[in-house]
Amino acid sequence: MAASGPLAERGYLELNGAERGARRRTRELVFGLPGGGTSPAAAVRYADSAGGYWYQDSAQLGSVTRNRFIHWSTSGGTLELIEESLDINLLNNAVELKFQNCSLLPGGVHIFETQHHVVILISTNQTVHRLMLPHPARMYRSELITESQVQSIFTDIGKVHFRDPFNYCIIPSVPGLAANSTASAAWLSSDGGALFVLPSASGGIFVLNLPPHDAHGMASPSTVELKQSSVMQRLITGLIPTAIRGDQGPSELPVSLSAHSREHDALIFALYQDHKLRMWSYKDQMCLMVADMLEFVPVNRDLRHTAGTGHKLQVAYSETLGLYVGVYLHAPKQGQFCVFQLVSAESHRYSLDHISSLFTSQETLVDFALTTADIWALWHDDENQTTVKYINFEHNVAGQWNSVSVQPLPAEEVDIRDDQDPRETFMEAIFMPGQFTNAALLKALQIFSQGATRLVDLSWDELKKEVTIAVENEFQGNVTEFEFSQEEFRQLQIEFWSKFYAYCLQYQEELSRPLALLLNQSTNMVCLLKKGYLSFIVPCSLIDHLYLLPDEQLMNEVESSGLDESEFSHDLVSLVQCLRLIGESVSVEMALTMEMTCCRLQPPEKTAEEILQNLIAHDTDNLMEDIHSKLQEIRNPINAIGMLIQEMDYETDVEMERGFNVAQPLNVRMQLSQLYGSSTTVNVVCRCVYKLSMTRFLICRDLLILQQLLLRLGDAVIVGGDQLFHTQQNLLHRTSVLILSYYLIRWASQRLASDVPVDELESNLQHLSVLKLTDSTAITPLKLVSSPQTIVELFFQEVARKHIISQLFPSNVALDETGLSWPQMFSDISSYLLQFLWPGNPGFLFPECLMGACQYTQLQEYIRLLETWCHVNVGSCRFMMGRCYLVMGEGHKAIDCFCQATSEVGKEEFLDRLIRSEDVEMASTPQLQYYDKVLRLLDTMGLPELIIQLATLAITEAADDWRSQATLRTCIFKHHLDLGHNREAYEALTHNPDSSRQLDCLRQLVVVLCERSQLQDLVEFPYVNLHNEVVGIIEYRARAVDLMTHNYYELLYAFHVYRHNFRKAGTVMFEYGMRLGREVCTLPGLQKQANCYLAAINCLRLIRPEYAWIVQPASGAVYERPGASPKRNHDGECAAAAPMGRQIEILELQDLERQCVLARMRLTLAQHDPSTAAIIGNSSPKELVALLVQAGLFDTAISLCQTYNLSLRPVFEGLTFKCIKLQFGGQAALAEAWDWLGANQLPSVITTKETSATDEAWRLLSSWLDRYKLQNNPYHRCVINKLLSHGVPLPTWLINSYKKVDPAELLRLYLNYDLLDEAVDLVLEYVDALLGKGHDYFGIEFPLSATSPIVWLPYSAIDQLLQALGENMTNHHNKVLYQKLHDKLEAYQQQVDVATRDFLYRRN
Repeated sequence: MAASGPLAERGYLELNGAERGARRRTRELVFGLPGGGTSPAAAVRYADSAGGYWYQDSAQLGSVTRNRFIHWSTSGGTLELIEESLDINLLNNAVELKFQNCSLLPGGVHIFETQHHVVILISTNQTVHRLMLPHPARMYRSELITESQVQSIFTDIGKVHFRDPFNYCIIPSVPGLAANSTASAAWLSSDGGALFVLPSASGGIFVLNLPPHDAHGMASPSTVELKQSSVMQRLITGLIPTAIRGDQGPSELPVSLSAHSREHDALIFALYQDHKLRMWSYKDQMCLMVADMLEFVPVNRDLRHTAGTGHKLQVAYSETLGLYVGVYLHAPKQGQFCVFQLVSAESHRYSLDHISSLFTSQETLVDFALTTADIWALWHDDENQTTVKYINFEHNVAGQWNSVSVQPLPAEEVDIRDDQDPRETFMEAIFMPGQFTNAALLKALQIFSQGATRLVDLSWDELKKEVTIAVENEFQGNVTEFEFSQEEFRQLQIEFWSKFYAYCLQYQEELSRPLALLLNQSTNMVCLLKKGYLSFIVPCSLIDHLYLLPDEQLMNEVESSGLDESEFSHDLVSLVQCLRLIGESVSVEMALTMEMTCCRLQPPEKTAEEILQNLIAHDTDNLMEDIHSKLQEIRNPINAIGMLIQEMDYETDVEMERGFNVAQPLNVRMQLSQLYGSSTTVNVVCRCVYKLSMTRFLICRDLLILQQLLLRLGDAVIVGGDQLFHTQQNLLHRTSVLILSYYLIRWASQRLASDVPVDELESNLQHLSVLKLTDSTAITPLKLVSSPQTIVELFFQEVARKHIISQLFPSNVALDETGLSWPQMFSDISSYLLQFLWPGNPGFLFPECLMGACQYTQLQEYIRLLETWCHVNVGSCRFMMGRCYLVMGEGHKAIDCFCQATSEVGKEEFLDRLIRSEDVEMASTPQLQYYDKVLRLLDTMGLPELIIQLATLAITEAADDWRSQATLRTCIFKHHLDLGHNREAYEALTHNPDSSRQLDCLRQLVVVLCERSQLQDLVEFPYVNLHNEVVGIIEYRARAVDLMTHNYYELLYAFHVYRHNFRKAGTVMFEYGMRLGREVCTLPGLQKQANCYLAAINCLRLIRPEYAWIVQPASGAVYERPGASPKRNHDGECAAAAPMGRQIEILELQDLERQCVLARMRLTLAQHDPSTAAIIGNSSPKELVALLVQAGLFDTAISLCQTYNLSLRPVFEGLTFKCIKLQFGGQAALAEAWDWLGANQLPSVITTKETSATDEAWRLLSSWLDRYKLQNNPYHRCVINKLLSHGVPLPTWLINSYKKVDPAELLRLYLNYDLLDEAVDLVLEYVDALLGKGHDYFGIEFPLSATSPIVWLPYSAIDQLLQALGENMTNHHNKVLYQKLHDKLEAYQQQVDVATRDFLYRRN
């Protein structure tokens, strides 16, 4: 590490503290004098001035006001106040006060602290003012500030009554303000009053006392004059006006004032034009001491006769050392600082103890700052050159000043190569971080555009756009020709861009004019207050300091530093002088060559050799001789080069702690969480890194050239042989690595971060959560880049700062007792930051931060710039590059990078953290864990092709680990399946060594292909050793899912048919049909059921008859679903206990055919009447017959009855009822009848006459009675029974028909329904028929005779008829009927007797 080298940090740099981006919003407040009148003094305009104030506890680590200060600047009657913090961003921290018709006195702003307030005292040429603002310690609820931004004390300044008469006072005309002096001082009294020390128009000084703000008018402002005169003169002063006295002379006019407050008094120091320093006591109103400064000037003869208008005075106080007074005495072409210590004697007598006299050659001193040990001085000459020097007057006996390397102005011209576009080159130069302030660019743009529009508060990107538009508009507005060559066009572009660049330079130069120094004596921090911005003086190493110094200051610096006391120091200075000689001789073209070499990753040492050859070839100023003579002064060049390289090398083998030190108490960690976290500090630290990397890059470049020269000179300079040659080669290689490292850091310090949308940040965070990197201290989730911000600033602000602070403070740090030293802290912070950024160190936080902030373009370029020469974190870089390629959409390149990183897993800290997880599936080797993480990342990003590619590569790594192989094969299967690569998915499945995973994959394959309707692939896969598993999966799915949305049964049918297993195919379709009947009670379900049974029949017909059978599917197989209740059936009712042994039922082809018929009948009924579909799905044949009869489908019902050998009785009864309804129904019944009549096969068509529905129904019934005859003719009986039960007279055709069939039964039916008349007629006709009269009507072939077969009469029925008639003989009609019947029977009996005798006779 560089900081551990033998060289102490000896120099200082100036760094620009202006932020990029939109200018801070400044609120304006206006103060006008009462009456609005003007006075002659209003026309006076003083020089611009600036100053500042550090809070008293700004150096305390545990203070609310830590690292917090206020700085101000004046211009005419305008005062701008800004509060800054190095720890947190302050809101509403800028305010502009405008004093109408007044001019602010240079240095006329003084700031003080009380317990409750911050008091700002302001002096103008006509008024004095007091601003009372709340103290930061009283503004916040807690002293512990953890937010990244808080309100400034100026937030509520609009509520402050600074126009209150008690808070301002018009300077009285007597004694009046001196016109020729701008000196002023102020202090707060112990009672809260504000006292202003001003030069009096009557000579001397006067003190204006503004009473305490809480006096509420009880006291009024008062003035006290302090003059070097007798008591009598002081009495007359109040009586005679100044104009009459006319006693004002050089001795009476102060040029610089300062006040030091004591408990109940104040010491006022006044340096007058007569070169005398006087000290007054305000309490006693008397001069306590007079000292002639010319006594300390060696040659003062000429000086004594001139007025000391350029003198300056500063006071510094220390509780241990007392009061120090610093006086600057201005003389032509020289200046002198005198430092005194105030010594008090008895009786209020004071004297000055002369400490030191320091001489300078600069002329115009702008400001100086004094401490009890140092003087810091600021000069600005007529050539616009700023000089800042410092000296320790206690220990520097020789009186040599140390110079600060001030911030140079941007280059006056922009070099443009032939291959560069002028616009892009100028834009890059103008908007390079740290080049121009936003205010300078805005002003230049305003003037360049000739004030067309007022531009305020433009962001960095908006400003770029406006600048481009303005220059292009100017270009087009001034070009008159429409055709010119490309070269002419290029020259015109350069001309207009150069014009705008010149404006930028002009205003940047104006804003860079220094106004004052601001020194914090507690932290030793020095700031440079300029007209347009604030800059910081920060420490740097001696090497950088010596290399950056101008030539004229180098020798003085070497002498003042005391480096010539040791051999090593002498060699180092001579070496740096050699490097400076080389650097000054390298042309712009050669410097650019080295830049391009580093950018293109070519060997820098070869380019250095080419530059050396160019220097030798064009050596007109004896450069080589000068370098050779300097080399002769170096006693050991190789040693000096080695020490220089060691000083610049930040490589360390120690892995720095990650995050905050958990051993620190919580309150300490919270206090430190915001330390140096403001955007101002971030800018300054990162600009320091840029400045150092830029300087070190140039040093390394020149060092490479010098080493090439040493190799060329050989033994002429170095004696040592081969061993020394190898040492030189080693140093040359180390220098090459150094220059590439510094080039990389310099690039990162200039590269702006990109704005990233919130949704992209959220997506990135999701991806990082898969990698388990979201808890990394380098990952800043959902952090929006505050543009414009460089990637180094982003890294320091969000990541590096927390790590650095944890390194700087021990766990037992005492917050209230620890003081901050800015030079030491800044040096440590910048050193640690360089270590974090150093590519050769094992830490990998910087690339991690870029990844977490979605800066993938920058990360890609960063890795490109180091991958060819940096051999640290190679695997981590390849992983990061792969991540970049993924985001850029170049997946196959990403896979190559991820694979290249595999070999480094287990060797690098970042990759170790990547695989350090508990839920990794493949945990056998680190490489497999790494593959698992990358596969998860690819999965989250939705890149299945890349997952397959990487998993296939990972399988070779898992050759001996079957569990990891199973995981990878499963992964490959899943993503092939997602992509629709069914064949590849099947192959991955078959190669899976884990049977359980294989079964899971098989199940997923079946389900997915079914959902995609890619059933042909599913059926045709061979399924070697997996046949039963596939069938089981499909069967389970078939029984578990909805029948109408998934066709697993049809799939299973196709599966078995494809393999010629027709019996199983038939079984599947039969089960499908059964379930359809039970579960899908719709017309489509019935259609499908009929088709299923047909398919099942077809399957059985394709096999040999002896094997044409199936096992009846059990009802349990249909209803077994996942999660089904074992105690409840499908309807939720209690299920009967299942028998222990289930009986197997065999179904043959005939059984299936009957089921098919039943299914077709159901379908016919549902088609005829869709409302029945819901109830017939699982109906039995008997139930279905009843439904068919009800619907009028009698043909279908008869067919079903014949199939299942059922009685036709329900059919005939139903048809009879239909006939009855038609007989007695209205027109509606007749219209409806044609529907169901049309669904039946009518016996014949009658064309001779018009027929009705009733007639057709009766004809249908008659034809069926004739067609379907059984023994005992039960259908006639049921028809007649139905008619009689409804009281319908029997049709003649029916009576005649039944007479032939069973007249006895007809008689019984008459008797059953009390139809006695019909019964008597029937018996009479029947007896006549037996006796031979009309025997054909009763189907009697042979009437009663001795030769014919035996005939008979239903005597029982006739007896019942006679009894019924005899029981009601009172009825004449019954009596007649009875007599008729009795007579007929008597006649019959006689005939029977004759026939019987004849028969017996013949027989015998």
